[in-house]
Amino acid sequence: MLTRDRRITSQADFRHVMRRGARRVSPHLTVFALKTGAPSRFGFIVGKTVSKRAVVRNLVKRRLRALAADAPSGYDIVVLAAADAEFETLRAEFVKGVR
Repeated sequence: MLTRDRRITSQADFRHVMRRGARRVSPHLTVFALKTGAPSRFGFIVGKTVSKRAVVRNLVKRRLRALAADAPSGYDIVVLAAADAEFETLRAEFVKGVR
């Protein structure tokens, strides 16, 4: 579970990471990573383009939060989901995007 101090919550922080961070694009995810040197923080964006159903969007967010444990330390990471996918597919694309 991600505690509050490990989450990116402000719109300004999201923008900063998305503008200055390295971007990796895959079919289901876009990962922005900005090296900070501090403990890693995460932000997830799952819009209605993924699904109009909140249940599906929340499922994608839960899957992405579960992957946050595999991420390296010292980065601010924003993950923009483009489509719903199986957990293993998201894991492979997340790991490729963060490394």
